[in-house]
Amino acid sequence: MGNGCRGDWKILKPSSQRRAIFLDRDGVLLQPIIRDRKPYAATTPAEVQVLDGVSEACAELSRLGFLLVLITNQPDVARGKTSRRFVDETNEAIARAMGLDDIQVCDHDNFDHCSCRKPKPGLIMQAAEKLSIDLAASIVVGDRWRDIEAGKSAGCRTVFIDYNYNEEIIETPDHIASSLPAALNWIRSQV
Repeated sequence: MGNGCRGDWKILKPSSQRRAIFLDRDGVLLQPIIRDRKPYAATTPAEVQVLDGVSEACAELSRLGFLLVLITNQPDVARGKTSRRFVDETNEAIARAMGLDDIQVCDHDNFDHCSCRKPKPGLIMQAAEKLSIDLAASIVVGDRWRDIEAGKSAGCRTVFIDYNYNEEIIETPDHIASSLPAALNWIRSQV
């Protein structure tokens, strides 16, 4: 599984036609912690809660032939609010439970200016190189503007999970849904 920033990816030509669903973690797979209409990641095991219907949705996406790739910003590691060990253990547990094919994590903060922190497409590009993914045939699912912008920058279609956060969406997503399970019909229509 991936371990974060490299910044030396290359754009692949779609040869194998492998397609993927790139899934943000908090807000798509896990219940985000909401404070003042802003989402935050779980920082303790007690806060980790899988959203309803997500396991079944991931199983259906796998049956449809998509690789499942977790792409997640975890700046609380750089901020000292949680440990990389906790993030890795949480991600590995999610990967086992949901049948994910890869995990890509950026544990930097905004001021680090790394190439993997969404809205930059580095996490997506790293997974695409590693797994020979056709980005034009792939979809990014996220609940933040950063996810949608990263997906668009990588050449993927995008699904925005709308929780009515107190933040502006910069890029227009291809589809808006209330949850990953609610997005399944649209995703099926793209196959």
